[in-house]
Amino acid sequence: MSQLVWLVTGCSSGFGEILIQQILSRGDLAIATARNLDKIQHLGKLGAATLELDVTDSQETINDTVAKAIAEYGRIDVVVNNAAHVTAGAWEDVEYDQLLAQFDTNVFGVFKVTRAVLPHFRERRAGVMVFISSLSGWHGHAFTGPYAGSKFALEGLVESLGRETEGFGIRTLLVEPGRFRTMLLSPSNLRAVTSKIPDYAEVSRANMEGLAKEDRKQPGDTNKAVKVILDLVRREGCALGKEVPFRFPLGRDAYETIGEKCKENLHLLEDWHDVITSTDHDV
Repeated sequence: MSQLVWLVTGCSSGFGEILIQQILSRGDLAIATARNLDKIQHLGKLGAATLELDVTDSQETINDTVAKAIAEYGRIDVVVNNAAHVTAGAWEDVEYDQLLAQFDTNVFGVFKVTRAVLPHFRERRAGVMVFISSLSGWHGHAFTGPYAGSKFALEGLVESLGRETEGFGIRTLLVEPGRFRTMLLSPSNLRAVTSKIPDYAEVSRANMEGLAKEDRKQPGDTNKAVKVILDLVRREGCALGKEVPFRFPLGRDAYETIGEKCKENLHLLEDWHDVITSTDHDV
């Protein structure tokens, strides 16, 4: 495959940072973005172009930033929507503004960045859109409703987008990582709301302590995950000669949890088939 130009959001740490490193190591060109340019200067020293991009900015501001990214190398071949954070807490403790802020980054920000890049891809009749979703887009863990809700919403948006743009030669890849060793659960990315309601207090506190203990101790190797993502986009390595699927779980926990949910749903459909299919009008 010829040299690709990648635009990646949320590059100050985790998947974004490692994506840029591996993109460059494969000989591709990378445009790293983050809300704070100071946090990605090290990627500039490695050879990446760097741009300030806050996905919560207005559509007009993001359009201008994407235009600068396109001008950097004359095109963009791959956009990776990676920027995200986690809001955790019980329904009764999370405020509307906190839920809105969760969706503003994880859903609306992704929508705006992708919307800014799409005209370029359509004009060229080419491009790859990569969305970093989560196991939480399949399974809503207790006390992480805002994060799971944002990822469930993202999955629906992206599935629809993939179908409406495939006729333009645009590929869509929805990646669903499980627990990988990133900064996602660090104090800067985890917005935890400990319950003040007695009925929830003990289990809420235990859940928050569990998230804190797992910070940067998750079982998944992010370098290995990123290698798979690059293979899928470039159709090489583990993806060589294979048809790359639209949806791709990553991690042993993703495999097990998603597999179990699929089995549960199939069992439900089989067990309740007659009831589920009994609602048509009588002929």
